[in-house]
Amino acid sequence: MNRKVLASAMTVGVLSAPVAIAVADDNDTDVIPTPAGEAAQISKEQRNTVDLKRAAARLEAKREAKAERKARAKKRAKKRAKLARRQGQAAAPQQAAAPQQASGGSTAPAGLQAIAACESGGNAGAVGGGGAYRGKYQFDQQTWNSVGGSGDPAAAPEAEQDKRAAMLYAQRGSAAWPVCGG
Repeated sequence: MNRKVLASAMTVGVLSAPVAIAVADDNDTDVIPTPAGEAAQISKEQRNTVDLKRAAARLEAKREAKAERKARAKKRAKKRAKLARRQGQAAAPQQAAAPQQASGGSTAPAGLQAIAACESGGNAGAVGGGGAYRGKYQFDQQTWNSVGGSGDPAAAPEAEQDKRAAMLYAQRGSAAWPVCGG
């Protein structure tokens, strides 16, 4: 059995300060001098509890930082969508409020074009969210199917994606795109 002897502030013949002396096993406890000089023993369970609390605090701080980054990204996306809608609305009077024809063959109204610009940069083959969101409007498979789509939204022709997005917009409005629609 390995034992430690801890001592603090001793002088030869005369004690000038409180002394903490304790003998402890390496496996059982640690000895910590207190301000009054008594030896306080901390068990392994107490050390583990403290370590767990510190780890939990670090994890919580990481979660808070991630949530903050996500909120900032969402705010930036909303600003981009708002700007895209403004640009789309400015172009609408020139088109006499008719559906706009984008260079890729899109016939989507200006509002949907702004959503597509925000969601995928207008790329009909875009895949995001680790593969969960697909196509120009970043449909998830369940939503795509709910508006009559079949197969992979990213593989569908752009006109089909525009049609399904218009149907979804008619059903749920811009709330169907919580980041770029609001």
